[in-house]
Amino acid sequence: MRRIARATLVANAAVIAVGLVALTLLPSAGDDESGDGRVPARAAPVVPSHTPPPVTATVESARAVGANELGLVPVIMYHRLLKKRIASIDRTPSQLRSELEKLAKAGYVPITAAEFVTGKIDIPAGAHPVVLTFDDGHPSHFAFDANGMPEKDTAVGIIYEVAAKYPDFRPAATFWVNRAPFGLPDRARQEAAVKWLVDHGFEVANHTYSHPDLRRLSKEGVGEQIVRQERLLKKLGAPPSLTLALPYGSRPRKPKIAREGKWDGTPYRFEGVFLAGAEPSVPPFAKSFDRSAIWRIQSNGKKGECRRWCSAYWLGWLDKHPGERYTSDGDPEHISIPKRLRGNIISKAAKRVIAY
Repeated sequence: MRRIARATLVANAAVIAVGLVALTLLPSAGDDESGDGRVPARAAPVVPSHTPPPVTATVESARAVGANELGLVPVIMYHRLLKKRIASIDRTPSQLRSELEKLAKAGYVPITAAEFVTGKIDIPAGAHPVVLTFDDGHPSHFAFDANGMPEKDTAVGIIYEVAAKYPDFRPAATFWVNRAPFGLPDRARQEAAVKWLVDHGFEVANHTYSHPDLRRLSKEGVGEQIVRQERLLKKLGAPPSLTLALPYGSRPRKPKIAREGKWDGTPYRFEGVFLAGAEPSVPPFAKSFDRSAIWRIQSNGKKGECRRWCSAYWLGWLDKHPGERYTSDGDPEHISIPKRLRGNIISKAAKRVIAY
């Protein structure tokens, strides 16, 4: 797909504008002080297995399902879930539920951003990957109910609800968080939330410490924001972040320092850095894949600037152009593609290719 710089500028500008409004409600927390509250053990929900059975792809099987593992992948960006939207990037619980059900019915299977950038796309043959990403670690993304289960109308609660209704819809998502994950007031509760999510296959990763516009910061300032958040995540029990979402989708003046650098003696390096718009992404096997600027699409309808840049438009476009969409061969060890796309794959993946 042709990349149009203006698309990114328009979408990112919109996200920055409304994001500044949303940022006023960003929770605060003490810098690195440990909370002393005790959090009871949380029960795990009963979830069916979503691991696809092992498959060895062949030319015939790839052709039969129309496999195209160089096709486009929707990486969908969400922010707050509110009963009544305030900013244009907000969604209601019912809007999220409706969009996830639409994805499930269309054969999409969620994977995390970390799985996407590392090429670990293990989904059934004929299915399409989708990356559900939630920015800022808002309380509406995850909370425990009185029984220690995910709160019903939070993002995680809705994901599990849809997964229970559609067994092939794997409960997985990425949560990019700041200094106060999920608005929780103390370290113990933050740690309990992060542990629960990581233990259940979700990704909790770096969105910087205080959500600044990185373009306005010095190299030192960018490194500090990333490293302070990475240190916090480590204390909360999250594994090292493989991915970073840029606040507002705004890149530093020297974009490379968002992906790799050092501050206060601590190095960092991400497998993928994500923007705030405005198209589906090519997969990491594609020559055009840029790990320092990975495309996302905002979850929204088709009004105003979203006429061509948001999820309602793009999911409809992919339905109408199935040959452009990533379709799995069911075999994570191989990359199945139509012969016409052979020249678009990175050289180190060439030995894994099945072309038909």
